[in-house]
Amino acid sequence: MSRKYFGTDGIRGRVGDYPITPEFVMKLGWAAGKVLSNTGTKKVLIGKDTRISGYMLESALEAGLSAAGLQAALLGPMPTPAIAYLTRTFRAEAGIVISASHNPYYDNGIKFFSHDGTKLPDDVELAIEAMLDQPMDCVASEYLGKASRINDAAGRYIEFCKSTFCSEMDLNGLTIVIDCAHGATYHIAPAVFSELGAKVIRIGCEPNGVNINDKVGSTAPEALMAAVQEHGADLGIAFDGDGDRLAMVDHTGTLLDGDQLLYIMANNAIQQGTLGGGVVGTLMTNMALELALTKQDVPFVRAKVGDRYVLEQLKLHGWKLGGENSGHIISLDHNTTGDGIVASLQVLRVMVSNQQTLQALGESLPLFPQVLNNVRFQVGTDPLSIEEVQHRVQVAEQELAGNGRVLLRKSGTEPLIRVMVEGPELEQVSRLAQYIAEAIPTA
Repeated sequence: MSRKYFGTDGIRGRVGDYPITPEFVMKLGWAAGKVLSNTGTKKVLIGKDTRISGYMLESALEAGLSAAGLQAALLGPMPTPAIAYLTRTFRAEAGIVISASHNPYYDNGIKFFSHDGTKLPDDVELAIEAMLDQPMDCVASEYLGKASRINDAAGRYIEFCKSTFCSEMDLNGLTIVIDCAHGATYHIAPAVFSELGAKVIRIGCEPNGVNINDKVGSTAPEALMAAVQEHGADLGIAFDGDGDRLAMVDHTGTLLDGDQLLYIMANNAIQQGTLGGGVVGTLMTNMALELALTKQDVPFVRAKVGDRYVLEQLKLHGWKLGGENSGHIISLDHNTTGDGIVASLQVLRVMVSNQQTLQALGESLPLFPQVLNNVRFQVGTDPLSIEEVQHRVQVAEQELAGNGRVLLRKSGTEPLIRVMVEGPELEQVSRLAQYIAEAIPTA
């Protein structure tokens, strides 16, 4: 069945435009309450990032849940992975995150975690959509849900993050720039790293409701790169607005790709004998990572782009580690979803234990040049079925001869074909990407 409201990461859109309206979100809270009420606790956790619209949407969800007879436990601004973790520890029916992740402040979204802290299965999301088509009712007054606030949520999650770092190590002597994107980690991440002994320099830690992800954070790492060099720091770490992905910068101000961070974690686990199987990447994962793992006889699987698909493959194969080049890294040893703070701590643990700089660790995986051309096409046409396009893809693949990749995929939100070519030589992949793109009729 096709989805009417849910995308790959919940329901998202511009605030005030359907479906991100108070009326719809209230009914969404009611529908979710009807579907998710099955463990008997009658409690749903609600957390949010720092967007000004979070207040409105939080109240709407609270009203809808109450009408369905469920209690809302409000966490306030909290990273997405914190809500997954706390949903498990409080044995709640579900966790709800109000966030549009790395989007601008005028967007927002709603995503759900099941009682075990994982993204909702497709059949549950479809059940919620079906309930949304039903008339909204209300339980009797004596059964209405109450709302409460969990005041120690931040402290609980800070301690959890610290527990994932080796208890026999600390970060003493390291100066780290922390960029929280004016988002949900602003009061969490600096405390985690400073309590572990690092000297922390903060940027992007002054949210005002409308500055989330604005020229800061993991999707705009230039501010972090400049701050690391300005302060002579050992490294920098940036998170996105909801804290489920990260970017890291070494002491020279050089940005490490998410694939390099994933390889640092995987390679250390290989050396320690703790990997527990293979590694999951995505269609966009750099081929250098795949080849490096293959040389060590480590299985590698590509999932569709999106953390839910990475998680699906991890569960399917019974593996623990996977991620995207965007810096969305899942380590099932520690949490049930991508966790920027926890992933960065695992990289720091490798640094400290091996007494290596982040620069040295990053150089262990030289990435292949990867060129991405976005071509706008006419709505209603299918460029991927054009014979000349298919022919040029074959020509490019023959020239790369197994030492590179060609990937064409449609954008999920715009009439764009993304033409990606990667291989050892930048001149070659740039030429081949342009060669293929020129065969696509433009709008």
